[in-house]
Amino acid sequence: MESASELVEFPLLLTPIDSHYRACTIPYRFPSDNPRKPTPTEISWIDLFLNSIPSFKKRAESDTSVPDAASKAEKFAQRYADILEDFKKDPESHGGPPDCILLCRLRELILRELGFSDIFKKVKDEENAKAISLFENVVRVNDAIEDEGKRIDNLVRGIFAGNIFDLGSAQLAEVFSKDGMSFLASCQNLVPRPWVIDDLDAFKVKWSKKLWKKVIIFVDNSGADIILGILPFARELLRRGSQVVLAANDLPSINDVTYPELVEIISKVGFQLKDEGGNLVGVSSSNLLIANSGNDLPVIDLTRVSQELAYLANDADLVVLEGMGRGIETNLYAQFKCDSLKIGMVKHPEVAQFLGGRLYDCVFKYNEVSSL
Repeated sequence: MESASELVEFPLLLTPIDSHYRACTIPYRFPSDNPRKPTPTEISWIDLFLNSIPSFKKRAESDTSVPDAASKAEKFAQRYADILEDFKKDPESHGGPPDCILLCRLRELILRELGFSDIFKKVKDEENAKAISLFENVVRVNDAIEDEGKRIDNLVRGIFAGNIFDLGSAQLAEVFSKDGMSFLASCQNLVPRPWVIDDLDAFKVKWSKKLWKKVIIFVDNSGADIILGILPFARELLRRGSQVVLAANDLPSINDVTYPELVEIISKVGFQLKDEGGNLVGVSSSNLLIANSGNDLPVIDLTRVSQELAYLANDADLVVLEGMGRGIETNLYAQFKCDSLKIGMVKHPEVAQFLGGRLYDCVFKYNEVSSL
């Protein structure tokens, strides 16, 4: 499933990891629960994954790279639904009890076993091309904001607006298939602050006083998310003198950007993003690195990352986990040896309920590690 080389623990997790780190944010069950009986939380999450099957099946059916895609898509839908129904009868079946990592992993396993390596490839390519054409305008609008605090506000809103492009959410997949999404309109239409977790003011104060020397950003979706949300934010960090490492998935999962795709976005089609001097619209990209995270799911367990990323992260002083999968459904409460930022939009009602917020609410969780 993951990259061929051995996966290792992310070196900036607070140690001892066994007592400080748990990947999944929302506990589906507690030790006192009957191991043979599904909990109400397990059932609601199993139903969420069941409800997503039609949109995945539809994407798989239209995958022209797979022979006999329609019948294989039907097999995927049936096999995955059967496994999910099995969990309702016996939570300990199929390597359970289930959590968000296992439910995602089983879905990917079935797709890959049937020959579906990247059912969202076409839509990712289309959205990347659209976003690249808008990139220069987005950064120039941002550069024109003289007040630093307001510029950070604008960059953060851009990350949330970009993060809406998430075809792993059944509701958003439906909206997207009907009429697409406008990045700039999304920026204006975010839920009002204060958000369900809102440390933006504290982050802005820190930004004005501190320069992080090296920032690791775990990226999320293709299209507007990476190109119009994360890249302008990374560019602002580069402009201030930080080194930035963008960590992307090893293998395709939903519409998340992969390491090879991100390399292509930055370099092969980079001439559309960069000016003649090889800069990212006037900002040097020499301190921008792309890393393979070793991950192959829309969520991430930070005890299993690539050796390459672990090496690059050793001396980082800010870790950013972007997106609902990596920064909310997993790792929201992860503790690090350095400053950390979890930023993403709440796109599942079950997550909104757990956090006590609204659907499409925003999470901006900043944790500062005090220097000795």
